[in-house]
This record gives sequence, structure tokens and C-alpha cells, in this order.
Amino acid sequence: ADLKEREHMTMVEVRQYIRYIRDTFTEMESLPIPVIAAINGVSMGGGTEMALACDLRIASPNAKIALNETSLAIIPGGGGTVRLPRLIGRGRAKDMIMTARWVEAEEALAIGLVNRIAPKGKLMETTIEVAEQIIRNGPIAITQAKYVINRGLEMSLEEALQLESDAYEVTIPTKDRLEALEAFKEKRKPQFKGE
Repeated sequence: ADLKEREHMTMVEVRQYIRYIRDTFTEMESLPIPVIAAINGVSMGGGTEMALACDLRIASPNAKIALNETSLAIIPGGGGTVRLPRLIGRGRAKDMIMTARWVEAEEALAIGLVNRIAPKGKLMETTIEVAEQIIRNGPIAITQAKYVINRGLEMSLEEALQLESDAYEVTIPTKDRLEALEAFKEKRKPQFKGE
């Protein structure tokens, strides 16, 4: 976010602005389709919080990522203090947020902050390749898997297993499942239609 803009906002406007950002990222995270962040170079504050709301994060080799709001005497208010520990663990999240330090691509991959590092100069190409790998799979299954993964972490194991069972049930009567079985039998790639 542009800090120069915030300098002239009232406290009420700042609260509304942060709530809007948080709600926007939550809506993005809740989309039924996969969302992929391509992190090229520097990502900090709200940019990092947006990436955390994505399903996958792919970084360029020169990526540097931070949630450095504490250096500005605030905290990550767009979901960063909640999403980061769920992704990389409580201790690592505290380290990043409390020290306001930058994490480079290799460390980001090692701690699970990003899923992949693209070869130099191939960030968008790599991101598109990952998207193409996803869309080759059954769209209903992808939607159900995303839903269970996202929601299951917020439940007890027993509740999450029931959620998984319910989501599996959604995939059983689909034409796509039957197409996958037929394609396997015929030794060809399935043609999924989201039905």
C-alpha cells in the first residue's frame, strides 16, 4: 500500500482501508478456482499478504519477500499475521514479522513460503506451465480439493475427514470421473468438461 496516501487518512479511513484490503484478499482466497502468485523481485507488506492469500506462490530467483510492517510501528493487517504462520509455522512467522527481515527466494522455498522458484527470466512461463498442469485435471476435483484443504485446517481432524468424505462424494457422480476411467482404459488423456 502507498504509505504516502495513508499519511493523510483519518483513523477511521485507515481502519476502513485495511478492512477492505483484508476482505478483498479473503474473497480472492475463497475463489473456487486456483489462484497463483508470480513473485518477481521485491514483495513486501500488502503485496506479500496478497501472495499469502493465493493457493500457490512461484518466485523468481531474485525474489525478496517481507512482512516488514513492524518497522513502521504497525502489524500486517491484510491477513499476514494469520496466513503466514499457517503456511510456514508460528516460529518462522514470528521471526519474519517481528524482525521485519527479508527472505530471499531460496530460503522462501526451504521454509514453504513459496512453492517453486522459476528459472531466471522464466517466471511467467513457469507460472503458466503450473496453471496448465492444474487445468489438465478434473475441475470439480480441483475445486473440491481446494475447499477441503482450506477449510480442513480450521477444523478438528474428525470434522476435516468428514468434510473430505463429503467432497469426495461430490466427485463420484460426475461425468469427468467416468471420462477419466474411460480414458485410462483407452490409454488416452481425459477430456474434462467440469461436469
